[in-house]
Amino acid sequence: MSAAGPKLAVLVKGWPRLSETFIAQELVALQEAGHQFDIWSLRHPTDTKRHPLHDRFKGQVHYLPEYLYQEPQRVWAARVVAQRMPGYAEAFRVWRQDLRRDLSHNRIRRFGQACVLAAELPAATRALYAHFMHTPSSVARYAAIMCDIPWSFSAHAKDIWTSPEWEKREKLQSSTHGAAFGATCTAIGAEHLRWLADTPARVELIYHGLDLARFPAPPDRALRAADGPFQMLSVGRLVEKKGFDRLIEAFAKLPKSLDWHWTHIGGGALGTPLQDQARAAGITDRITWKGACDQPEVIEAMRNADLFVLPSRIATDGDRDGLPNVLMEAASQHLPILSTPVSAIPEFINSGTHGILSDDDPASLASAISAVAAEPSKAAQMAAAAYDRLIAEFRMDPGIARLSAQLDALCSDDT
Repeated sequence: MSAAGPKLAVLVKGWPRLSETFIAQELVALQEAGHQFDIWSLRHPTDTKRHPLHDRFKGQVHYLPEYLYQEPQRVWAARVVAQRMPGYAEAFRVWRQDLRRDLSHNRIRRFGQACVLAAELPAATRALYAHFMHTPSSVARYAAIMCDIPWSFSAHAKDIWTSPEWEKREKLQSSTHGAAFGATCTAIGAEHLRWLADTPARVELIYHGLDLARFPAPPDRALRAADGPFQMLSVGRLVEKKGFDRLIEAFAKLPKSLDWHWTHIGGGALGTPLQDQARAAGITDRITWKGACDQPEVIEAMRNADLFVLPSRIATDGDRDGLPNVLMEAASQHLPILSTPVSAIPEFINSGTHGILSDDDPASLASAISAVAAEPSKAAQMAAAAYDRLIAEFRMDPGIARLSAQLDALCSDDT
């Protein structure tokens, strides 16, 4: 371990990432609450744009070897250092046990990254905190065992629902070098993890909430004419769990009398297939694909839209959304919301009160869109109710206070 530095080290999959601004929001808020830490990232950035939150982070960002073969000398030197650490033999045993159940290059890479992390951490480090329960938590766990320090995690969505049960269970058991505590951002996720934990109280439900200081006051929206143009907006990665393929099918079912347009913001692997689908449906001229955008562009699009649509669904591999922060961002701008009752979305939206939660089949989505378009006053009432709930129950500050207290205890010299 290197010379003095902050007591806490934070692991993330990648930094910065536009699709993970909820992580940047949390880390900046923790710094403003008095925590000092560096970020250790498993991957280098791929986004061409940055969120303003990323520029507010005050600390160093260290990049671990994304692939071990790219930095062989660094990995080899780190393993030599790690082998002299008090917990290396036990970390190696735990990793070999994991490798037998998950014989993959990814599992091998995790141990190499853990060696580099353990070898390069400042000597002052007292605890590790990892965002996501899968890969970052594995690296944190192995490194923590090597260094004989506690570790913790924040779990979100894909990492909860696609990780094997044995791995989640062992990361939650004190007898298997599990986390000192785990935080998760949805009640449904907390219930699942508590069921797996030997001590359920070690799993904290901490909603991300929204830092309203980052958003302008909602605009004064004129009531839209029921037969006027209808602007829809979606913000989200072009991946299966977001349900945009079914949304495009729904658009093709909308009545000819509805003068609609849809704008999508975000990147993702399904961009070309979805654009081909829209072209085959004959609706290309009604769609704008904007790609990745920064926060000012997203807010401006929200202020100019009539409906925010996020047709989330459970992907074939079990992946699903948690409680997408983008729904709260839409609510902050009095933008009516149409989504689906998947995962934790109903924890924020009661259908018919704060927005509409539709089944994710195309016919149901088309019917819901038509209903919202036909009743502008009802849509405005639901948007106002969602904003009121955001203000009352989903502010960022309470969750940050609870997380801050947990991390203070974890980094204490008395632990």
